[in-house]
This record gives sequence, C-alpha cells and structure tokens, in this order.
Amino acid sequence: MNKLVAVSALALMLGFAGAAHAQYNGAAAPRGGFTGPGLAVSTAAEAAKMGDDQPVVLQGKIKQSLGNEKYLFQDASGEITIEIDDDDWRGLSVGPEDTIEISGEVDKELFDVKVDVDTVQLKK
Repeated sequence: MNKLVAVSALALMLGFAGAAHAQYNGAAAPRGGFTGPGLAVSTAAEAAKMGDDQPVVLQGKIKQSLGNEKYLFQDASGEITIEIDDDDWRGLSVGPEDTIEISGEVDKELFDVKVDVDTVQLKK
C-alpha cells in the first residue's frame, strides 16, 4: 500500500512538472519580484563612512585584483576594497576599462572597511 501511495505521489509531481514545462515551451520559468525603485547609488567615499551591514550600491570600475576575491574599486570620489565571491560573478567578465554597478553590504572591521558584493552588473 505504501508503495502505491509513493508511486501515485511521484506521478502527480511529475505531471505538474510536465505541465509547467509545457507552459513555457522549454524556456526557464519567469522569476517574479519587486520591479520598483531600489537603493540610490552611493559613492566609494560615502560607503567608507557607512555603518556595518549597511546596504550599498556603487558604480565605477575595478582598478585591480588584490587577491583572495578582493578588488580595488574606484569611482570619482575615491577607492574602496570590495570582495566578490567567485560564484557572485555569474559568468560575467570585466576589465579595468568596464564600468560596473555592484550591490552589497558594507563590512566594517576594526581597521578595515570593505563592501561584500552580492551582485555585479556591467553598465553600458
């Protein structure tokens, strides 16, 4: 009896998955979310003065790699260290000439301030 219930549940789940797949004809299902305004863009100098864990959005360029997933980020106001985990690049490649927008959180330690980056986008 337990096997019959398990097989029936599996068939039901596969049916729903098949219907969802057919609805989008093989394309990835659209992801929903908020589409309104977000955080205003800040500068590197402003980010350096923000409190720990403060969300921040910056636009500028990565001047150089500092190793261990850390980079020197620069905008018109100055420079700040940013940390981008390898998986947060999501396949994007940028060079020092590319303008990017990053979003993340300020990470303040006793003698160090950096931005832990969650997303990276190429700006055109």
